[in-house]
Amino acid sequence: MPGVYGLPEVYYLPAYVITGNLQERGTANGGTVAISHIDEHNKPTMVDVSGKDNTRRSARAETYVSFPPEVYAQLQAAGMQGKKGPIIDTAIIAGVMAAKRTHDLIPFCHPLPIECCNINIDEVPERTALRITAHVRVTHKTGVEMEALTAATMAALTIYDMCKALTHDIVIGDTRLLSKRGGKSAVGQP
Repeated sequence: MPGVYGLPEVYYLPAYVITGNLQERGTANGGTVAISHIDEHNKPTMVDVSGKDNTRRSARAETYVSFPPEVYAQLQAAGMQGKKGPIIDTAIIAGVMAAKRTHDLIPFCHPLPIECCNINIDEVPERTALRITAHVRVTHKTGVEMEALTAATMAALTIYDMCKALTHDIVIGDTRLLSKRGGKSAVGQP
């Protein structure tokens, strides 16, 4: 059966689901865990959260935007101002906008009434980089990990866009979830 771009489905599924039941995957301790976005017919589906209670949830994510040393020095000397305008402020706005639109970008994310989205962008001179941290909060039936990751990533992409006239040797990387609270599990430090 054709999948994305006419390729067989097996080509775009994660490696752990290629050979077995798509609803289960192995864990480090040898057990299995259900994959929530796969139905009983091994088809992708949005998770039904209608039976869940609203709870307070939060997530923090980070990513880095690294520059060649001479470009980083140039940006610092210009007060992080580029030809397109204030780099940091524009990236913060883009990150907040992205958090609110995550459900439009990632297929199985639920639309959420984001209550708070804070984006911090700090200079990291020893890495000739900017560190972007996104903290998102909501009171709802599902978590906001993807919203935090999307916010941080879109802020990084915006920085790239605003600085690409200086160089294309900009690296976006080390994107990760720092923490999540609420729901069934907690990850990282609050």
